[in-house]
Amino acid sequence: MNGTTNFILTEMTHGSSYAAALGEAQRRGFAEADPSDDVSGRDAAAKMAILARLAFGTPVHLREVRYEGIEHLRSDDLEYARELGLGLKLIGTAERRDGGLSVRVHPAFLYAGHPLASVAGPFNAVTVESEAITEITISGPGAGGRQTASAVLGDVVSVMTGGARPPAPPLALPLIEDVQSAFYLHLEMADRPGVLAAVTRVLGEQGVSIKSVVQRGLGENARLVMVTHPVLESRLRAAVDELGEFEFVRSVPRTIRVIEEEFI
Repeated sequence: MNGTTNFILTEMTHGSSYAAALGEAQRRGFAEADPSDDVSGRDAAAKMAILARLAFGTPVHLREVRYEGIEHLRSDDLEYARELGLGLKLIGTAERRDGGLSVRVHPAFLYAGHPLASVAGPFNAVTVESEAITEITISGPGAGGRQTASAVLGDVVSVMTGGARPPAPPLALPLIEDVQSAFYLHLEMADRPGVLAAVTRVLGEQGVSIKSVVQRGLGENARLVMVTHPVLESRLRAAVDELGEFEFVRSVPRTIRVIEEEFI
């Protein structure tokens, strides 16, 4: 939903640091002098509030959309993810869940079979899913002077000619925050006897099941990277908080959501 962040993440996938990728985006006119709204996820969150209202007829305000940006992402997370067959995007999602509506924006890893996985550079893309159509993806340039000017002019013409669609009657769909997701979990820790058992115990107590694991390094400088099966975010957060209290964990555990869905 944001061409600026997609360009930055594409550059980071190719080895650039976050700072270097952001600088290149600004040099090429894909990012503003103050890129805060883009890199924080706020711009994508505003778009998701609009799309959720149009798609589901439910009033959704920006303040109700949970969003995370890309400022905290590390290049080594992208390197480990490639070993696990994953690519990183800033994803905005609006979907029906458990009788309610979940609207959120956050970085997420995708497997290659997802239609958004191949969208690179300063491009935006929207995937629409339903039982009747399965999946439709629309993609196009999403950052740059001409693209922004074209979108603004289109909105002005729509308002002047009365082409804007009247809002649908509001629906009584409650907003849901605690949803299930798979997760990428990165632990920097000491590799000692009993450490792995302690990690798996904490994860197991919160119902977190492991799908794949990569371990690098030895001794005090080991890294354990894993992808979980879907679990409620609250359960994963509880496990991460407990893991962060172990003395053998050298830094705050890092988590990024993983979208398991693929269309082949």
